[in-house]
Amino acid sequence: MTILKVGVAGAGVFGNYHAQKAAASAQTELVGVYDLDLQRADRVAAQFGAKGFDSFEAFLAACDAIVIAVPATWHEKLARQAIEAHCHVLVEKPLALNGKAARDLADEAAARGRILQVGHQERFVARAMGVLAIEETPLLIESVRAGPPAPDNRAGDVSVIWDLMIHDLDLAAMMMGNEFTGVMASGKRVHSDHIDEASAQFTYASGGVARLRASRAAEARERTMHVVYPSGEISIDFLTRQLKNTTPYDVRVDIAAELPDPLGAADRGFYAACLGLARSPVPAHGTVGAVAMAEAAEAAILTKLDA
Repeated sequence: MTILKVGVAGAGVFGNYHAQKAAASAQTELVGVYDLDLQRADRVAAQFGAKGFDSFEAFLAACDAIVIAVPATWHEKLARQAIEAHCHVLVEKPLALNGKAARDLADEAAARGRILQVGHQERFVARAMGVLAIEETPLLIESVRAGPPAPDNRAGDVSVIWDLMIHDLDLAAMMMGNEFTGVMASGKRVHSDHIDEASAQFTYASGGVARLRASRAAEARERTMHVVYPSGEISIDFLTRQLKNTTPYDVRVDIAAELPDPLGAADRGFYAACLGLARSPVPAHGTVGAVAMAEAAEAAILTKLDA
């Protein structure tokens, strides 16, 4: 059996998670961990008998495929370099910080015959719950994703739109369609130089509306979704696992047995795609819509804040 040589870019918490998955898989060999801080790279790599790198070029030369788990502002640059070096790439969300860059990356990967997958693990959750199997186009989607500030300022290099709302933007794009017809948004800076609280409303040619709210400055965690279909409504509280469903479709909230590890499922899907055994479960072209929505929402808010 062909073994995929995998490297992980980023020696933080998520880099460590991805390194564990690559080291444990029978399909892969974890060959190295890259980080600007070689000591950090060595510490993560040494747990699995792999090598630490602080040269991205040398790291790419050792790998067939890489996982990018670095701050979002570096996603586009590192993904582009990896694709040009003929590596397959799994990049944590978001793919890029503007729609054009996201489309260009997806096109470049396709042109070179490389897998480019994005780490939208929430898709695996929504699919296991049965939400993505519903064939009706929603009339309304309302999502809230909020929590207190991260103690280590995680993802503090970008706004809450790219940090948290991007999950719900991706689900809305899948359920409503990638092409929105209008956006209204508001937000504010609270504890960082970026937008820490944001609300956005998107309209679609179908007449549907998506209203999304995200905060990393809330006093308590909140994670809910309410979807209105022609046939009924679904309301989900992901924290309390409460579900109200008046549609004729089967929707579940207890998916622990079916999907105990969404990140692991995403990584396994990536390995299989790289080895030609399956299609990528989250191909890059299918994530450009969420990037375009995030870009539009942020631009609308910054226009007001910086006026």
